[in-house]
Amino acid sequence: MEKRRLGAGGPMVSAIGLGCMSFGGIYGPTDEETSLRCLDAAYGRGVDFFDTANIYGMGVSEAVLGKWLASRRPEGVTLASKCGIVPGPPRRYDNSGAHIRAELEASLRRLGRDHVELYYIHRRQQEIPVEDVAGTLSRLIEEGKIGGYGLSEVAPATLRRAHAVHPCRAVQNEYSLWTRLPELGLLRVCTELGVGFVAFSPLGRGMFGDHPPRPETFPKGDFRRVTPRFMEPNFSANVAATEGFRAFARERGWSVPALAMAWVLARGPDVIPIPGTRSAGNLMGWIDAGDIRLGEAEMAEIERLLPAGFAWGDRYSDAQASGPERYC
Repeated sequence: MEKRRLGAGGPMVSAIGLGCMSFGGIYGPTDEETSLRCLDAAYGRGVDFFDTANIYGMGVSEAVLGKWLASRRPEGVTLASKCGIVPGPPRRYDNSGAHIRAELEASLRRLGRDHVELYYIHRRQQEIPVEDVAGTLSRLIEEGKIGGYGLSEVAPATLRRAHAVHPCRAVQNEYSLWTRLPELGLLRVCTELGVGFVAFSPLGRGMFGDHPPRPETFPKGDFRRVTPRFMEPNFSANVAATEGFRAFARERGWSVPALAMAWVLARGPDVIPIPGTRSAGNLMGWIDAGDIRLGEAEMAEIERLLPAGFAWGDRYSDAQASGPERYC
């Protein structure tokens, strides 16, 4: 698999990483063996960049990764984890130095590591200046606990402020064919500052599978059940809007998720998508996306089929949207 640099001075990692949120059950029940098989399949196909967080299953995702690392002993793996979200009710955010340190130590224990290559603030706590947060993270870098720090779901101005204190390694924001807010300044600032851009949910939380998801089958606890884009009448409109793109992929012999991923990869050499799955079978639908080289005509046709802003409904409910920074 192609390699891309994870921020200026950061490690070279697989151009496609693996998001491990679903190991914690946010899209419905799963089990450890299924997750381990998925990790095996990803690593076997060249994936060496794995993304998790303390809140994914309240430590379950990190524990699964820790077990996989201990039992398989893979070489050259880059790990990213996160902290900053405190589950409720009510949900809140904590970017204090004491909280960051305590959560990092807990994550390292679950992962079986003495450091992680990348550690994100999962959501910014507005009451604490981001300069103070960057200072805390810079000290963890000096102590060898983390290789670099990242910010998730932030505005360009926040990135500039943090980066001025200590260079940020990566920003992780949602980015896909139906979520294009990062194009309104954030991608440009990342390129300007030499910050890697890690795109989560590049397949639209399942919308860009070979077949659209079926919300009536979503299990209890699947957070898409209360996400506006997956609720009617928005969902039916979104299925109709994506049919032309599906036909475009099939006409060229590509899977729908592979084409959607290839589009994200084509947005720039510093963009690294981290699709999430707990299924080795689903992974095979997009793992070869890097083999698809999209020319100007193909990119233009995709833009015609799915212009920016085509999606019906917000990507988050009001409750889910409390943390991401809004800047446009």
